[in-house]
Amino acid sequence: MYYIGYDIGSSSVKVALVEAETGKKIIVLNEPQNEMEIVSLHADWAEQDPEIWWQYICVATKRAIREANIEASKILGIGISYQMHGLVIVDKEGNALRNSIIWCDSRAVEIGNKAFAEIGAEKCMEHLLNSPGNFTASKLKWVKENEPEIYNQVYKYMLPGDYIAYKLTGDITTTKNGLSEGMLWDYKENKVANWLLDYYGIEQSLTPDIVENFTNQGILNEKGARESGLPAGIPVVYRAGDQPNNALSLNVLNPGEVAATGGTSGVFYAVGEMSSGKSTRVNNFVHVNYELKTPRIGKLLNINGAGIQYRWLRNNMGDESYESMNLKAAEIAIGSDGVAVIPFGNGAERMFNNKNIGTHLLNLNLNIHNNAHLFRASLEGIAFSFVYGMECLKEDNATINVIRAGNDNLFRSEIFSNTVATLIGHEIEIYNTTGAVGAARAVGLKDGDYHKFGSGITTNDHVKTFLPLKNKEPYEKAYQKWKQELEFILTHKK
Repeated sequence: MYYIGYDIGSSSVKVALVEAETGKKIIVLNEPQNEMEIVSLHADWAEQDPEIWWQYICVATKRAIREANIEASKILGIGISYQMHGLVIVDKEGNALRNSIIWCDSRAVEIGNKAFAEIGAEKCMEHLLNSPGNFTASKLKWVKENEPEIYNQVYKYMLPGDYIAYKLTGDITTTKNGLSEGMLWDYKENKVANWLLDYYGIEQSLTPDIVENFTNQGILNEKGARESGLPAGIPVVYRAGDQPNNALSLNVLNPGEVAATGGTSGVFYAVGEMSSGKSTRVNNFVHVNYELKTPRIGKLLNINGAGIQYRWLRNNMGDESYESMNLKAAEIAIGSDGVAVIPFGNGAERMFNNKNIGTHLLNLNLNIHNNAHLFRASLEGIAFSFVYGMECLKEDNATINVIRAGNDNLFRSEIFSNTVATLIGHEIEIYNTTGAVGAARAVGLKDGDYHKFGSGITTNDHVKTFLPLKNKEPYEKAYQKWKQELEFILTHKK
């Protein structure tokens, strides 16, 4: 018997099949084979057609069943992970009314800033643990203000994972996790933050019904089964945003444990106990194992311009693979002979209070520097941005005992991982797992046995551990130079 898990990212949809009894990975694959399009009609906009996510889920599901050579009838349940903070709006027939405004879209920044100022920092931080910011609620307000003809047709708003659950089951629901990601969960009152909807002039009836995680959230209907290739009648039992789900996948469930991600964006996600938010640069969300008696909160520090910076270099440097870029970078000394890359060219950065910093390539000497210097400086610049982010987390009183990351993307680079581990002074444990695998395994967590779940991950998935290097001085020197360049830009950026 098997469980299936989905991870709906902005670059691809990933699917995983695992054995129900053991959690053993059977197959992991993604669709499309290249990358999904992000529509950007204006600067700082980012949209995707949610129907595309569903189409790729159906293609990937059928392909996974076929390539794993299993019987679809033996799949017992579904788990869903998804890109956070996005907005999907549908009419009464459940049809998407417009493209989804996804996580890296910055159009609603000023709407959130105005709400924070007018409602007041004290109420927002006490009840939301965050500023309304550039999240789902503010994006819905943008639609109301700028596309009233579309807004007037809205039946329900959803996050991306809610939309996929709807396509599978026909039920429009959401979770506390999702509402917290949209700045729509009131922690103090333990209910929907209807006062924020009222402030924005958004009807409370647009909020879907709430379902609990690790329970039956709806069963696969005939239409969903026919299109996806899964057996009708199996339940969706789990859904979570990609970062909380990534933490679950890495057995990051308790205070002091931190999950790190080095994909298109970079993330530190530190689990803590309930407390009022202190910094608008760090986001606080309902973690997957949040309960009133043990209110686990995920402190998320996001860096928009991470892997996308390295990918941009690859795409614009001719016929280079990541492997060849890493080999060339390894030939350059720590500090890249003075070249610095400030890697924030993917929209407004929350840790800079929603400033749009941009990417900067600094100190290039055309006589001595080549593409290898740019590769090394890019990896170092992204690593330095992680270190800067860790400083922000610690300022917000996050406890750091252990850091765990998946064995993919940036963390495969020894330059990147060694730089981060050495500068933050913590080991980084690398695990061979993915968000889709974690979502599939989570289907079996109906009994709430987190200890058994976590011990299976640490026993079976550990790949290696990066230790802080003893000779920290050259790394520290390079980081301080990079930080000076960043602070100059921050000071003079209008």
